Amino acid sequence: MAQTPKPDPDALAAARAQMRIDLAACHRLAAQFGMTDLIYTHISARVPGAKDQFLINPFGLLFDEVRADNLVTVGADGELLDDPTGLGINRAGFVIHSAVHQARPDAVCVMHTHTLAGVAVSALRDGLLPYTQHAARFQGRIGYHAYEGVAVDLDERARLVRNLGPHKALMLRNHGLLTCGATVGEAFELMYFLEFACRAQLQIQATGQAVAVPDRDAIQRAAQTFDRAAGRSSPRLWQALLRGLDRTDPTYRHLPPAR
Repeated sequence: MAQTPKPDPDALAAARAQMRIDLAACHRLAAQFGMTDLIYTHISARVPGAKDQFLINPFGLLFDEVRADNLVTVGADGELLDDPTGLGINRAGFVIHSAVHQARPDAVCVMHTHTLAGVAVSALRDGLLPYTQHAARFQGRIGYHAYEGVAVDLDERARLVRNLGPHKALMLRNHGLLTCGATVGEAFELMYFLEFACRAQLQIQATGQAVAVPDRDAIQRAAQTFDRAAGRSSPRLWQALLRGLDRTDPTYRHLPPAR
């Protein structure tokens, strides 16, 4: 019986360093684009090569303070395996993010926000409506999870996962938005466009005028086009975003000392 080859230590170390850099960058970008709620939201990423471990932001840092070297490493049961700042983590962050990471092997990165637009649309009975091309991306591709209070009970994880289903986006009713992706870049891109769709919807509805809702077939074709293009466009977009961060403040790249 063939044995599974052991990962190359240098390649694994490089992958883990890059994951830290990408996750720190995602926090900086969330701050840059106004997708924060002081210290009360979270973004996580799976540790390459480590079963049931993920990185998440310390509970007490603003997103523009997050660096690759101050991320917290969390185990499957919520134990803090590495906590450089000593600040610990937000328990709600552990409940929500561990649920998705454990149930969805494809969910390498999970991003959760409490933006004004996201919270507002999550409270609308009909949720996200297909008013724009940005919203078309999520038609038939977003789940809805009913509000159960602050997410601190572990038994809510099963319902979160069930309501996310096979999708990469979830609207937490009366609470906010969640996206996940096979890369940090994909999770961020999905959140950016979901947030944009929510903001556009609210502005459209605020006019009080009748809405020119696109044809259902056109919406479906647009969604399928986004599905096909995602794998090609996300890496290009992510590299462009990193170049922008590097021009303004590359401190997000600070890595912990080699061990």
